[in-house]
Amino acid sequence: MQTRPFTYLFYIQYLGLRYHGWQKQPGLKTIQGKLEKVIRYVLGHEDFTILCAGRTDSGVSCHRGAFELFNTADVELAFFIQQVNENLPDDIRLLEGKRVSLDFNIIQDVAAKEYRYYFATGEKFHPFAAGNLAFFTGEVDIELMRRSSGIFVGEHDFRRFCAKQKQSDNYRRQIFESGILEDRLMMADGSELKRYCYRVKGKGFLMHQVRLMMGSLLALGRGEISEIEIQEALKSQQTSPLCGKVPANGLVLYEVFFTS
Repeated sequence: MQTRPFTYLFYIQYLGLRYHGWQKQPGLKTIQGKLEKVIRYVLGHEDFTILCAGRTDSGVSCHRGAFELFNTADVELAFFIQQVNENLPDDIRLLEGKRVSLDFNIIQDVAAKEYRYYFATGEKFHPFAAGNLAFFTGEVDIELMRRSSGIFVGEHDFRRFCAKQKQSDNYRRQIFESGILEDRLMMADGSELKRYCYRVKGKGFLMHQVRLMMGSLLALGRGEISEIEIQEALKSQQTSPLCGKVPANGLVLYEVFFTS
């Protein structure tokens, strides 16, 4: 018999700059820790659990992530979301929620995840933008990076594009879309900044995979490696990363898509 038969899917967004990632850790400020504390206050009890669709690392932000709430009683969604948002810090907020069946599985029912890595080159930008925008010095061939970003599309072995400590029997992941976008960002002083975004969408990702993929594209744009080296790395049995990973502050879990 289910002891927490009332299940809800919530969408959430947050700025990860001040947090040590999603997962609760003793003595550290995390998104899960802060969220559970507020939900405990709003519900008035501790007999609930939450499970997220994708754990973000320290410093990584989220535009439209998702988590599931398992509770012992029904909740009135509009009031619950209002109360949770009123008690959360300004850099975390719930977007919306809905009741889901007990058959829903927030891990297995994910159809795709989209990540975006925001960055700028050239003159260093206003410090206020650093929360989720990385800065890269020197000459960077953005057009070459854009043309080559499609190398990752398809199913490949990403063992050279994940954290060294990640142990897995299966390094194969499927990438649906991979490309570089460009837009303009309004700065705090009223000026505009040319901003780039590496956008990648796939079924699932290994630890630090997106930051290492972006790192290889950056190395390509700087002339440090070639397209062929990236292609060969996707076929290699080596476990050492092809290139270093880019800083966490540019990465955003942009959206999670479910099968239904």
